[in-house]
Amino acid sequence: MSAFEKPQVIAHIQKSLNYTVFDCKWVPCSAKFVTVGNFARGTGVIQLYEIQHGDLKLLREIEKAKPIKCGTFGAASLQQRHLATGDFGGNLHIWNLEAPEVPVYSVKGHKEIINTIDGVGGLGVGEGAPEIVTGSRDGTVKVWDPRQKDDPVANMEPVQGEHKRDCWTVAFGNAYNQEERVVCAGYDNGDIKLFDLRNMSLRWETNIKNGVCSLEFDRKDISMNKLVATSLEGKFHVFDMRTQHPTKGFASVSEKAHKSTVWQVRHLPQNRELFLTAGGAGSLHLWKYEYPVRRSKKDSEGVDMGVAGSVSLLQNVTLSTQPISSLDWSPDKRGLCVCSSFDQVVRVLIVTKLHTL
Repeated sequence: MSAFEKPQVIAHIQKSLNYTVFDCKWVPCSAKFVTVGNFARGTGVIQLYEIQHGDLKLLREIEKAKPIKCGTFGAASLQQRHLATGDFGGNLHIWNLEAPEVPVYSVKGHKEIINTIDGVGGLGVGEGAPEIVTGSRDGTVKVWDPRQKDDPVANMEPVQGEHKRDCWTVAFGNAYNQEERVVCAGYDNGDIKLFDLRNMSLRWETNIKNGVCSLEFDRKDISMNKLVATSLEGKFHVFDMRTQHPTKGFASVSEKAHKSTVWQVRHLPQNRELFLTAGGAGSLHLWKYEYPVRRSKKDSEGVDMGVAGSVSLLQNVTLSTQPISSLDWSPDKRGLCVCSSFDQVVRVLIVTKLHTL
């Protein structure tokens, strides 16, 4: 691929903010996005921005008592587009951004900070109930149905006497019908655990030897296909989730992606073989996954086992001197992306030539 054919990552708009940004998310079916974080005075903030005439217009700023760590629209309907957030006090809140004074749903979900959140069943993506999963420093992963007050519908916690690991990342997947659903969780010691919510069981676990910073299935609403896990020391792993071997688990390929921590991975909504990774040195890398000729083979006992594909780097760009802490593709406009970094800057990016890949 020549330099002219390669996708380009163009910083379209950037804006300095007066607080630490932990997460940013596009508002579905709009040119708007939200940023969440904390002010230096120790309070939380949600800001709503809209792209107007090549610039960012602040539509709303909401200050809350506790710093806000993470957010998702994944369990909301396209009509409501309510934002679910997890904060430093262990609270799960759901906000109507049109009337954000009081949350439409609120629960003290965890004993410590909620590090990570994901939603499914809303936005017309994935079958089944609208559910939110939260992962916390307290070692637990909980699934919530906003239609049910106070108690989680599932609670994955360490068994009595087992050391509590800090859960850094969670992701829904396999939501292709009303019954099936999995949650994948990554922990500070490199553990990855796949929970089957239909059977309420631990389906698979592995360890990638370094803290798991980000997990994402290439699609939530199909039978499990691929899972990417990023780690503290610059590597990511792509697991082929179609064939699970009874002892070897899922086939995977790993890649040394960045010189430092890979904070985030996000698949392009319009092409699940393309994904971005965000690094601790302020860089973004765009990757393409290539499937092998055959995705499974027989082992010596005649049991099916998966075959991993390969990844290639399409483009990389350094945007900041600080880590890029969050990243989100627009679900509606191919190649439009928003990211935030610890230099308190939010950037809107345009990635070109993606339709030809």
